[in-house]
Amino acid sequence: MEMELQTAFTPWASLGGGVLIGLSAVMVMGLFGRIAGISGITKGFLSTLLPTPGTPRDRDWRLAFLLGLVASPLALMLVGGTATQSVPTNLFGMAVAGLLVGLGTALGSGCTSGHGVCGLARLSVRSLAAVVTFMAAGFVTVFVLRHFLGGA
Repeated sequence: MEMELQTAFTPWASLGGGVLIGLSAVMVMGLFGRIAGISGITKGFLSTLLPTPGTPRDRDWRLAFLLGLVASPLALMLVGGTATQSVPTNLFGMAVAGLLVGLGTALGSGCTSGHGVCGLARLSVRSLAAVVTFMAAGFVTVFVLRHFLGGA
């Protein structure tokens, strides 16, 4: 897999982004009584497209949340900011990674945002275990990629 290492020290942008993520998590919990984990929001939205018994009927806020994720970088660019993204060119590797992330999300009963931001804020022991697990897996992955597979 082709890798590109690009890091920048952006404390104010990072702080602002963290505040906005925290604010959105509080708003979703306060307004809808739901956890602002993207996997749960996406799964809930997709389940409303093919309704079955027990399907949540709260499609509108889920759609607004998902559209906000897409619209945010576009809005940033409209006001003169830049939104850069680099992705590997190995489509097979990206597909495998995406499937593994989806599998991990299903097995872990949530995603990094749900467990890391919302679960830890609620002092969930299950979320703490999930965060420790995915952080450890991330550390091991970076170590293996950099030191054994010749990555940057």
